[in-house]
Amino acid sequence: MRILIVEDDREAASYIRKGLRESGHVADHAGDGEEGLEMARAADYDVLVVDRMMPRMDGLSMVETLRGEEDRTPVLILSALGEVDDRVEGLKAGGDDYLVKPYAFAELLARVEALARRRDPETVRTKLVVGDLEMDLLARTVVRDGEEILLQPREFRLLEFLMKHSGQVVTRTMLLEKVWDYHFDPQTNVIDVHISRLRSKIDKPFPRALLHTVRGAGYRLQA
Repeated sequence: MRILIVEDDREAASYIRKGLRESGHVADHAGDGEEGLEMARAADYDVLVVDRMMPRMDGLSMVETLRGEEDRTPVLILSALGEVDDRVEGLKAGGDDYLVKPYAFAELLARVEALARRRDPETVRTKLVVGDLEMDLLARTVVRDGEEILLQPREFRLLEFLMKHSGQVVTRTMLLEKVWDYHFDPQTNVIDVHISRLRSKIDKPFPRALLHTVRGAGYRLQA
């Protein structure tokens, strides 16, 4: 996906941009509402991530302007204002979703991907395939080379995340947030233990390894 981040806090924007790129998406950045409006008009984005409070033009005014121009690109509004009236105001201005700060990147990513699926239902997947490894998300089954592999619930979630990001480097931070719901590094070896268990089930009985360690970066599932 191509995503536009409109955020005046450069540190926050850099954090979001880095996470989106690690997840395989293309992310551009605008530092205020006016710049964001110009960029949104000039390019075809799948989703806009827009901060509410910004200089020159605030996020709600930017979204209202786009909606007035018949631009229907899905918008996720970010804001420290989290009361019901604030959220309602954001949605009435034309936002499709509203995320209150502080937030976990994993939730932001899930909301962005949900908005993209809503725009293009064809992107909804019920089966994941990497090489001869197949996962059925509805039946909750995993098969490799015709042989069913039994996984524990956490192992299934871990493999699902890796398969959804196949070919990409998945960092420890991404795994902690998405699979374990940790928004900090608890300094445990929980990831190492589960990666080792997963390898013993999806790789060791087969001639080719799919799950690789990228030294100093994370892990990559690749055919």
